[in-house]
Amino acid sequence: MGSNMRNNESRIDRLLFFAASAAAIAVCIPLGLAPEKAGQFVSALYDQISTNFGVLYQLFGLGCIGFLLWLAFSPYGRIRLGQEDERPDYSTFSWIGMLFCAGTGASLLVWSGVEWAYYIDSPPMGALPRSAEAIAWASAYGPFHWGITAWAFYALPTIAIAYPFYVKQVPHLRASTSLHAILGSSGENSSIGRIVDLAAMIALLGGAGTSLSVIAPTIAASAAELLSINTSFTLEFLVMVVCIGLFGASVWLGIDRGIRRLSDLNVYLILFLLVFILAVGPTLFLLKNSVNTLGFMAENFVRMMTWTDPIEKTGFVEKWSIFYWAWWITFALPVGVFVTRISRGRTIRQVILGMLTFGSMGCWLFYFILGNYSLSLELDGVMSVTDSLTKHGMYVTVENIISTLPFGAGALLLFILVSIISVATTYDSASYTLASTATAELKVGENPARWHRLYWALILGLLPILMMYVGGLQVIRSGVLVASLPLLAVGVAMMISLLKSLRQH
Repeated sequence: MGSNMRNNESRIDRLLFFAASAAAIAVCIPLGLAPEKAGQFVSALYDQISTNFGVLYQLFGLGCIGFLLWLAFSPYGRIRLGQEDERPDYSTFSWIGMLFCAGTGASLLVWSGVEWAYYIDSPPMGALPRSAEAIAWASAYGPFHWGITAWAFYALPTIAIAYPFYVKQVPHLRASTSLHAILGSSGENSSIGRIVDLAAMIALLGGAGTSLSVIAPTIAASAAELLSINTSFTLEFLVMVVCIGLFGASVWLGIDRGIRRLSDLNVYLILFLLVFILAVGPTLFLLKNSVNTLGFMAENFVRMMTWTDPIEKTGFVEKWSIFYWAWWITFALPVGVFVTRISRGRTIRQVILGMLTFGSMGCWLFYFILGNYSLSLELDGVMSVTDSLTKHGMYVTVENIISTLPFGAGALLLFILVSIISVATTYDSASYTLASTATAELKVGENPARWHRLYWALILGLLPILMMYVGGLQVIRSGVLVASLPLLAVGVAMMISLLKSLRQH
């Protein structure tokens, strides 16, 4: 045991480990000591980046989708990630569950219930507020933001990392592995490789912090309603402690005994929650509006991908679509590392189409059921979701929506349970990714040291606590965008490196 621990410790990449730790502390200090000034600074930076570079995010999204579809249906799509006769390590159900939980997490539980409410009074494309057209756009933009484009951002680094890791036998499971054909045999340890890995780690720390700082207050608001107490920062902090403890335990147990089992349980609970809402809610409306939204989104997909709003300049694209593309890009490299780890034995085509299809469909289910249920409350006059959003914010509003369901207390309890487990399944994979990136050498089938995985689980819990302390969706949005900008160039380099590597196959 002792010798094994020493062996694992000796494999730590000290440069990445200490540099990423220092970066996390450097971000935490100003957030904790001067929250108001820090919030103003990142908000101003957001406006500059979204206005001047927003169109690059849209072009990159189009490029990712086109490149991946070409790759999946080309002869390269038949290449197996591993030996030719190797079978997948995990069942399709477990694989889908783990990639879905790693890629979305509990934030989906919040946004799917209220996103349409941000758009209905300020709709895109010149639609009149609260008109039938505005409702159609509001219903479609949430699934659009959480759909194919998001999973294309995730699938690109997954293939770019998995191919050299499994086929070329590169002994590094980290972001820079995606640039192996460009950087060369020792490129992962070069200065450029180190910069890419450090950027990916910092982006994951920032992105994970923003995501957890959205869901923790929602869980706290729901718990406060159940306990008939007022929600507070103290309660949010206690929720964070519970979440950190759960995903810390999961990441300690590892992928097979912890992460996979927790992901499987989470998928079952999510399906139960959604089926319950579908059964007790206005079932016919949920089904009809879901089908309508699916057709509307398919019909307008290219328009939504390319709408830059250059004439009216309403700010909708910069405030929402660019924020979401930045969010996915921030998580893309680390999600790619984790999905690589669980995808041995699958073909390139299976991974790409599986992520684009199952990932998108999983997110759409939330919007089609929970989102449409929330919309029905507004349209039928049962509850004004938009007024609640204005008066109480998104966290309390989501709790209010769940409370309108039959067996309200039981529904809230189920929602809290699903949310906490969703947090754990997202952050245990994030902790695993950070640990594998900061490990000097990691061959196929090996895992980072347990203490190393637990260390990053604790670090991942620190940033969101401070972000909740600073407060405000704008600060959360800004942090994501700032972290994502350098990764656009890395994404283009990944495509070039993957093509070069495939042509040498």
